[in-house]
Amino acid sequence: MSKYQQDIQAVADLCAKNGSAWNAINPESAARMKAQNRFKSGLDIARYTAAIMRKDMQDYDEDSSAYTQSLGCWHGFIAQQKMIAVKKHSGTTKKSYLYLSGWMVAALRSEFGPLPDQSMHEKTTVPALIEELYTFLRQADARELNHLFRDLDAARDAGDETASAVAEAKIDGFETHIVPIVADIDAGFGNEEATYLLAKKMIEAGACCIQIENQVSDAKQCGHQDGKVTVPHEDFLAKINACRYAFLELGVDDGIIVARTDSLGAGLTQKIPVSTSEGDLASQYNAFLETTPVNSAEDLGDGDIVLKQDGQLVKPVRLPNGLYRFKVLDSITSLRNGADLLWIETEKPHIGQIGAMVDEIRKVIPNAKLVYNNSPSFNWTLNFRQQVYDAWQEEGKDLSAYERNDLMSVDYDNTELAITADDKIRSFQADSSRDAGIFHHLITLPTYHTVALSTDELAKGYFGDEGMLAYVAGVQRQEIRTGLACVKHQDMAGSNIGDDHKDYFSGDQALKASGKDNTMNQF
Repeated sequence: MSKYQQDIQAVADLCAKNGSAWNAINPESAARMKAQNRFKSGLDIARYTAAIMRKDMQDYDEDSSAYTQSLGCWHGFIAQQKMIAVKKHSGTTKKSYLYLSGWMVAALRSEFGPLPDQSMHEKTTVPALIEELYTFLRQADARELNHLFRDLDAARDAGDETASAVAEAKIDGFETHIVPIVADIDAGFGNEEATYLLAKKMIEAGACCIQIENQVSDAKQCGHQDGKVTVPHEDFLAKINACRYAFLELGVDDGIIVARTDSLGAGLTQKIPVSTSEGDLASQYNAFLETTPVNSAEDLGDGDIVLKQDGQLVKPVRLPNGLYRFKVLDSITSLRNGADLLWIETEKPHIGQIGAMVDEIRKVIPNAKLVYNNSPSFNWTLNFRQQVYDAWQEEGKDLSAYERNDLMSVDYDNTELAITADDKIRSFQADSSRDAGIFHHLITLPTYHTVALSTDELAKGYFGDEGMLAYVAGVQRQEIRTGLACVKHQDMAGSNIGDDHKDYFSGDQALKASGKDNTMNQF
């Protein structure tokens, strides 16, 4: 007996147990509704996706070509369409995640309107968005299963036992659209207790993976901007512990924590921690302060702070705003103290640069794995063309046809250099996963840019000479020809599911939206 038939039988037994009062309940209809709502809570999702991510991490340790990917999203519909597209084009959702970007929450979801990525948006928006993303993914499950149920009904009506068996097999083998979300908690939106409370809300909404960064919460900056102020190791580890306790309290024992350290871009710190013993966390952190020697009292000004480091007196370099200059932060400490994955922010996508840092980390943490932002903040075209230019220059290749500072020009698009650079961009994720320890590749805000670009194209034509043709040729005709499910927008929004539910609840009396006059039939 198939699992589908077992589920029907279980409801039938329950109906029989409850007698004639349940005669109106159709066991198969109830079994279908249960199948369409497999995940009953966000915690169900968090536990399910945490297991997936842990298995993927293990797979990567065994084979670095088994890296994972995600795209950032700021609305449930975008997340839904992404995973429908992944299943359509790849046949599976395996190794495909979603990324919840704090940048896009700030820019697109705050009640204050568009904000910079500085933790000024409402922190409750983050768990609310996680819940929204999973609501849309669960609806994608319900819609696809609804089509399979209709296929089964059509096969039965036609008396086709083979087609019926195929339809049941597809129902039993259905792969959910629910995938892990790497969720950005910024710097925790406050102290460690505030971090714990927000982490709980995020996990309850479905997050199996929380990414937290080591900046001062109320001075937080985007990772690709200047002015980042880090916190001492013990402060950051307290927030990592807070996230772990939140996972454990809620029974998500294998939840994942990504520690983000802006290793190449963090040049400031606000706090000099007190060291009580040689080699403790405070002294490790203070070792990265930028200092100048103190040879006598003449080297000190009013209010200067003096530290003893390696037997020498030094004073930290302090700015007029009271912040101290900082050189680089040790990222190993986070992996030694509770984090599962590491996010290192770089100023350009350069495998050699990333790999050099990872090589140092892996001398201490052999299985260290990175989450890496394939960021739209990088000019990928220019960066890779310049990397190829520099490599060719080192090889002594003739570069007289190129001007390094102008390589972004469209005039170079069909040149050997540009084609070589594009090949390197194409293989960047596979190459860097193999050579630089990157387990998970994400793009933080791709759909911010895709929506802007597609809207610009549509508006240019629609409000210009093309009129309605701009939509028809540029959007709808493409939807039809590529088999995009969303062309039937009524179905995507749940119209067919609602009709079938009305059948379950009201039988022949149901007032349904489908029928010969429904314009969706044109598709």
